[in-house]
Amino acid sequence: MRRSARALLPLFLCLALIEISDVVFALDSVPAIFGVTLDPFIVFTSNIFAILGLRSLYFAIASLIGRFEYLKAGLSMVLVFIGAKMLAARWVHINAALSLGVVVALLGGSIAFSLMKTRRLAAEVAGRAGPPPESPDAARER
Repeated sequence: MRRSARALLPLFLCLALIEISDVVFALDSVPAIFGVTLDPFIVFTSNIFAILGLRSLYFAIASLIGRFEYLKAGLSMVLVFIGAKMLAARWVHINAALSLGVVVALLGGSIAFSLMKTRRLAAEVAGRAGPPPESPDAARER
């Protein structure tokens, strides 16, 4: 029993640190959520979903991140927009639907441009490779 308790402690510490990092990242998104809406229910539920889905979303996207070259620029533009909206909130009211539309357009546009670029580069690389080599059977038929 004593040996299993020693093995369980490092595993528990690792799990605790992973969950703490999930909470820290969810808390980091609170200002961005307040930039979109002031409704406490939406802020609370979006943070709960961030805690529950952040790590799984990362692993789902990690294999595709190489194809999204412009994603960092799109995320930067989203952060600039949200920051400007929060700074100007006293003087200018921007509807939550419009804010969401801008965020979706910026992220979707950066992903779309990235995919177009990687497809174009793949087509150029395939074009440089030339035609596929002839099989020995096709050479004998000539």
